[in-house]
Amino acid sequence: MIKRIMTDVDVKAGIQHILKRVEVAFEQRPKELKGEKPLLVAVSKTKPVEMIIDAYSVGQRHFGENYVQELVEKSQHPDILAQCPDIKWHFIGHLQSNKINKIIKLPNMHMVQTVDSEKLANSLNSAWQKYEKENKQPLSILIQINTSGEEAKNGIEPAAAPKLYKFIKENLKELDLRGIMTIGAFGHDYSKGPNPDFISLMQVHKQICEENQLDEKDVQVSMGMSDDFERAIDMGSTIVRVGSSIFGYRAKKPTA
Repeated sequence: MIKRIMTDVDVKAGIQHILKRVEVAFEQRPKELKGEKPLLVAVSKTKPVEMIIDAYSVGQRHFGENYVQELVEKSQHPDILAQCPDIKWHFIGHLQSNKINKIIKLPNMHMVQTVDSEKLANSLNSAWQKYEKENKQPLSILIQINTSGEEAKNGIEPAAAPKLYKFIKENLKELDLRGIMTIGAFGHDYSKGPNPDFISLMQVHKQICEENQLDEKDVQVSMGMSDDFERAIDMGSTIVRVGSSIFGYRAKKPTA
């Protein structure tokens, strides 16, 4: 168990600060992209349970974890179970097929954001089908797309994503395919124009909606992190994943 480290980090203020920035970015987004206000997923990887509880105490419900073992430990931690009954866990890391059974049975497992192949989708569908749970609903997922083309990043190629979307929708009834996501390259220089990863993901989003005759607001888009979530919202993101700006937030001390 990770012990609490005493710092001047104010997680509660960090959550409220980021939510205000999300609100402002949403209000300034072009009208043709108006939909529901983007969902904030607080990325709590490597952070102690106490910080998650702090964030939960001011209304944050959605939390993202990158590592299977860490998610297993945190989701079943007695303090989380007692103090965060309505927490919703998002798995946002690379998921190997042999780790599926470790996460799908966890309490308050909400979404797997990183499905990037028919093989993984089939495995998730089969595992969820076998999972006995009262009032079981389909497992929410997103398709992860490698918009930057980096070999080190996981995700399906943008051109292949619409086919995967159609395959899951038509064949895998245990999965509730909510939309698409990307991580993208880090450190884009916005003085050179919009983020090409965001452009690419929104092009895939448009194609999926057109080919499946869907309203664009019904297909979620998860893009944008601590350093660029406002830019992502401006381009149509409906889910932002923010970690360091929340869990490393240090409120400025008032001057005399």
